[in-house]
Amino acid sequence: MNRISPEAFKTTPKIPLIVVLDNVRSLHNVGSIFRTSDAMLVESVYLCGITSTPPHAEIHKTALGAENTVAWQYFAETQHAVDKLHADGFTIFAIEQAHGSTLLMDLKLEKTKKYAVVLGNEVKGVQQSVVDSCDGCIEIPQYGTKHSLNVSVTGGIILWDFFRLLKLK
Repeated sequence: MNRISPEAFKTTPKIPLIVVLDNVRSLHNVGSIFRTSDAMLVESVYLCGITSTPPHAEIHKTALGAENTVAWQYFAETQHAVDKLHADGFTIFAIEQAHGSTLLMDLKLEKTKKYAVVLGNEVKGVQQSVVDSCDGCIEIPQYGTKHSLNVSVTGGIILWDFFRLLKLK
């Protein structure tokens, strides 16, 4: 199935993307984001605020070991992670429904830039102060009666599109 070993994963080139989890409370969602980040060769995951960190059995249940392959860091405040990313030259997008947001299908990325995406709390979304600190918002269009997606589903959609735009072309 062309799967690489965890050791090979660590040296495999990654896409220039960091995923920031802003107070994500569900350990299963955290694990799912790790697993998707592994699949899409994400550089790192930043766990912020109340977001739990590995090692944890409930994270492992959905991550299936990806919490050991994908690099991660913890920040007590999401704003500190965003400030560090800006200082390191990243373009940062909050994944939120907001006035002036970019629809995902209209997103254009440059392979020479570094990016970060902020995924928010399951109930409250990305903190408004963090949204205000980002370079923009990306919105996944939704056409049914519900206007939100589970954070791990959102992460899967977003990470696939970043991989598609940064790695496949």
